Amino acid sequence: MNTIKIFSIALLTSVTLSYAQDLEQAKKTIDAEQFEKAKGILKSILKTTPDNGKAAFLLGNIYLNQNMGDSAKFYFNKGLVAKLDSKFNYIGLGQMDLDDKNLPEADANFSLATKDIRKKESEQYVYIAKAYMNANTPDYNKAIEVLNKAKIANPNDTNVLLAFGDAYYGLKNQNDSYKSYRDAFDADPTLIRAKMQLGVLLKGARAFSEAVRAYDNVIATNPEYGPVYRELAETYYFWAKDEPKNYKDNITKALSYYEKYMSLTDYSLTSRMRHADFLILAKDYKALEIEANAMKELDKVNPRIFRYLGYSSYENGNVDAAISALENFIATPTNKIIARDYLYLGLAKMKKANNLETKVLDAVVFDAGVAQLKKAVEMEITMTNDLSEIGKKFYEQKLFKEAAAIYEIAVTNVNSKNYLLDNFYLGNSFYYNNTKKDVVKPDPIQLQKADVAFGNVITASPTTQDAYIFRARTNNLLENDEMIIKYYQQYIEVVTAKGEEEMAKPAVKSKFIESYNAIGAAYANSDKVKAKEYFGKTLALDPTNSYATQSLKLLN
Repeated sequence: MNTIKIFSIALLTSVTLSYAQDLEQAKKTIDAEQFEKAKGILKSILKTTPDNGKAAFLLGNIYLNQNMGDSAKFYFNKGLVAKLDSKFNYIGLGQMDLDDKNLPEADANFSLATKDIRKKESEQYVYIAKAYMNANTPDYNKAIEVLNKAKIANPNDTNVLLAFGDAYYGLKNQNDSYKSYRDAFDADPTLIRAKMQLGVLLKGARAFSEAVRAYDNVIATNPEYGPVYRELAETYYFWAKDEPKNYKDNITKALSYYEKYMSLTDYSLTSRMRHADFLILAKDYKALEIEANAMKELDKVNPRIFRYLGYSSYENGNVDAAISALENFIATPTNKIIARDYLYLGLAKMKKANNLETKVLDAVVFDAGVAQLKKAVEMEITMTNDLSEIGKKFYEQKLFKEAAAIYEIAVTNVNSKNYLLDNFYLGNSFYYNNTKKDVVKPDPIQLQKADVAFGNVITASPTTQDAYIFRARTNNLLENDEMIIKYYQQYIEVVTAKGEEEMAKPAVKSKFIESYNAIGAAYANSDKVKAKEYFGKTLALDPTNSYATQSLKLLN
């Protein structure tokens, strides 16, 4: 009997050790972002040992981070009734509470997770801190508060240092974040994510070449570590945005490294969606359409695929397919709609409205597109940065009313990188819309909006001379003599201050003549002496100018 007992204990110890090793392998696989492989390992553990609560927690966590809440909750609840490590699952449920902004329930679940834990246990605290950081609305200060408890419990836990690095990074505290990552890696050189994060800090500081060197060091340590290639892809993407002259080379490297990342992780639907999101950033819409159709084969009903099909179809010239896909996506109440969804739907409708072959514009479809753009900007003001190019296309087609409708939305963002130029084109669009041959009477409301737009340009850039002359022309259409004189005079003053070289340009000379004649005409009814003075200035530049000559005859 004693022999049987010893054999049973040995067998139990062996099995427990085996499952512990499997869990550690699962953790390493999760860290390497090989999520489908990790799911397989964890499901295998649960199949053979259903009472392994930690395996259920780790599996639920993967689903939670993949935005598959129902599956996550299933495994957390399964883990709660397990005999071993069941309390970890309260952490997963706590993060779901945080996502739902149910803070009291989250606190209650976290308290249950740490109730009666051993004095030197820190793992639960690390996962709670991660829950605060990974929630839809991260709370990095709360994460640090929890990690301080972990540090007291186990000062030598390198995972605590790694988590501190993440929390400080979230708070944009570069110094403490760097120290935490460095200390974590120094204490455990197998903790390769800590080494990679040192490069991430450099990326965040826009030290791109230094970041790449840091990633190269990671690759030298472990060339099969997939996440480092994702970081390389993102670094080259930001580098491409930062240096337009090298955009093509850097974006090509970014896309190549992301493909490398995919090859080392997995090609599941979730991974393909992350890839699709990156292709949108990199504006590789042909690849996006290929990826979207590949995802469609994997899951014909997943709603996010309609988003990718909508974006890529629009960019690749198929507006009907774009409208159909995006309307399907937006119409589903359970879908999480983002501003860019409305933006692309609006752009697709405006493109459909503008038939370049017939040169007939469908006003109803165009207005529907404008309404979608407004929704996009209301949801996220930075969407205005994408409108300048679209407005310019309508402007160049001399569709000034339509261009103005787009620029009116664009200039609602005073912090836009295109704010000055958008205001200038807004003013010009309204001005030219009121100078077309078929205009019987100028629209004073449009012209007043043009005046405000040119005023915004002048406020932001007082030496932009054409803003003054177009503001003067706008007030000429409004027949406002006082403002005609004011803005033409300001145009003359701004150009004169730039010196003889600027004044000698033929186009500027022509505008000086325009200015003198307009000021003379504005003074004609109130101050004949001033009127004659300005017509005289015109004739000094152009002795044969018929308008000035005839005006002087009438004044005399």
